[in-house]
Parts: sequence; C-alpha cells; structure tokens
Amino acid sequence: MELNSIKPADGSKHYKRRVGRGIGSGIGKTAGRGHKGQKSRAGGYHKVGFEGGQMPLQRRLPKRGFKSQLLKFNAEVTLTDLERLAVSEVDLLTLKQAGLVGEIAKVVKVIKTGELTRKLTLKGVVATAGAKAVIEALGGTVV
Repeated sequence: MELNSIKPADGSKHYKRRVGRGIGSGIGKTAGRGHKGQKSRAGGYHKVGFEGGQMPLQRRLPKRGFKSQLLKFNAEVTLTDLERLAVSEVDLLTLKQAGLVGEIAKVVKVIKTGELTRKLTLKGVVATAGAKAVIEALGGTVV
C-alpha cells in the first residue's frame, strides 16, 4: 500500500449535484424547482404540519389524556420473580442488582402473580393486599 493509492471506501463519498449552472448541465434555469410558487423561492417554505392556512390537524382534534412523568420511577415485581431470587431479605438495592427493576426505580410494588413457597422479608418495598397476605402466610414480613 502506498500513500498515493489510498482511496475512500466505496459509497462513502458521493457526487453532489450542482444545480442552476446553465442550460448545458440539464439542471439549469429553474434548477429542478418547477415554475413559480412558494417552494420555488429561496427561503420560502412552510413549517411542519402547515396546511396552507387551513386549521392544522393537530389543532382540529381535541386534547385528550395525560401521562404522568413520575410513572417512570415506579416498578412492579411479581411473586414468581421473588421466588427465583435466592435471598431471604429483599430491598430496592437487591432488586436493582438482580436486574428485576430499572436503575431509576424509586418505588417498587410486589404484586400477587405466581406462587411463593418460602419465607421472605421485604424492606422498603410495598406489596399489594393479596401479595402481603401470601408473604405473611408463609411467615414473612413486609416492613
């Protein structure tokens, strides 16, 4: 390999078409913009969603719904997940290290889905009424 034989990779460089450079170029005069109108002019174009002055779709439709930004800090864990977890004391850090909840989770709730067969202690983790009943029936506690 020599310095004078180095070329860019195939497809990394492409020919930029120069428009409006005379009749002979094939793209002279109007430069592919057609005749007259807003789209033919320099700097003349509309914003996204503009419908020529007609009330745009996003303003014609009614506003509806709300999604709280705080929901991203909440997480759910099932009894089946806790059964697979090989620890007797469960807290937020344990669940994060096991990958059962996301890193940004602040509030974790245990829901009654699946089965639990061993005693568990929940610290700093909330449980639904059904899940709490199952945990306490096995001799565990929800602190």
